[in-house]
Amino acid sequence: MPRQLEGSRAVAEAVALCRPEVICAYPISPQTHIVENLSQLVKSGELTPCEFVNVESEFAAMSVAIGACATGARAYTATASQGLLYMTEALYNASGLGLPIVMTVANRAIGAPINIWNDHSDSMSQRDCGWIQLYAETNQEALDLHIQAFRLAEELSTPVMVCMDGFILTHAVERVEMPTQQQVDAFLPAFQPRQLLDPGEPITIGAMVGPEAFMEVKYLAHAKQMQALQLIPEIAADFNDAFARDSGGLIRAYRAEDAETIVVALGSVLGTIKETVDELREQGRKIGVVGITSFRPFPLDAVRAALAGAQRVLVLEKALAVGVGGIVSADVRMALAGIHLHGSTAIAGLGGRPITKASLHGLFTDAAADRLTPLTFLDMDWDVVNRELERMGSSRSSGPHAENILRDVGAVAAGPV
Repeated sequence: MPRQLEGSRAVAEAVALCRPEVICAYPISPQTHIVENLSQLVKSGELTPCEFVNVESEFAAMSVAIGACATGARAYTATASQGLLYMTEALYNASGLGLPIVMTVANRAIGAPINIWNDHSDSMSQRDCGWIQLYAETNQEALDLHIQAFRLAEELSTPVMVCMDGFILTHAVERVEMPTQQQVDAFLPAFQPRQLLDPGEPITIGAMVGPEAFMEVKYLAHAKQMQALQLIPEIAADFNDAFARDSGGLIRAYRAEDAETIVVALGSVLGTIKETVDELREQGRKIGVVGITSFRPFPLDAVRAALAGAQRVLVLEKALAVGVGGIVSADVRMALAGIHLHGSTAIAGLGGRPITKASLHGLFTDAAADRLTPLTFLDMDWDVVNRELERMGSSRSSGPHAENILRDVGAVAAGPV
């Protein structure tokens, strides 16, 4: 059924159709509307049986999800930014224990300085915690990925986070096709946990493991993600059959078959990139794009096949590995080991800075002409950066960077430094 919905509302209704039995949440922008909508569905009786647990922190939210899932309940939560970092210890516990929790991450920058706008710093920081990570390009895909995520998580008995760009998707109203309860019930079987805390049959979940077995236990998380590389496309194909909509999968290529230059990216920026690619194609430029849906597990073979015919690859990233540069780029380089391509990385959109078609036109033109350095910062104000570097070099008491730069760009009143 086509409807005009805010992204958060669409995700909330999709999650509700998956019949979660425990939802636990702590509010943090920009994910709050998702759990607010779910709480209303629980309170009204539209989502039943389901217990909505208000907790005192994000760490508690994940801890409650762990406990609920371990006792056989289908569990869900959502978070963003600092909230995801507060969960870190529990995230590793959830994956290490093999608990199929589904969580939405409404991607948002990590401070300091404080910033509530979108980039991928939060989920990228947890790329090695053992959770599957799926990235949505649109609100329709975010809706669809949550339905697929519950099935994926429960078939593998491993947790899945669905990442959608904060505000850009969560607060945008778009047309979406909302499936019926009957359709979702037919696609997503009732939860049958592989491990269950039952007083009638006592077991230990989370036992102490020493050097004699720790590596073997940890390997199983990796083994499940390798299984996910096969299962994710299969579930996407089943989803297409059931809902007549192509959504999910490992990667999605666009006008890349004959492309000499291919841009690799994740999330909502793919829409702007595709529009830019279309305009450059009209000018005769052979350029395409590969969108990565599954970042963990990373689809090395699929990426290699998609990029093998190109002459150069540009990875556009909305996160920064301080001291190195690109995060996704490192995995792309691994996929291309042995293939000699001209590659570069562009860091863009940090802290919600707009990524415009005008800027992308210049970036892609420079990439096609091999004018890019290995690491580029799109739309960086180098005058501001160099002014602060000079300030640091001339005085040991140069002051806080954030406040100094805000003064330089005129965002706060000028004053003594």
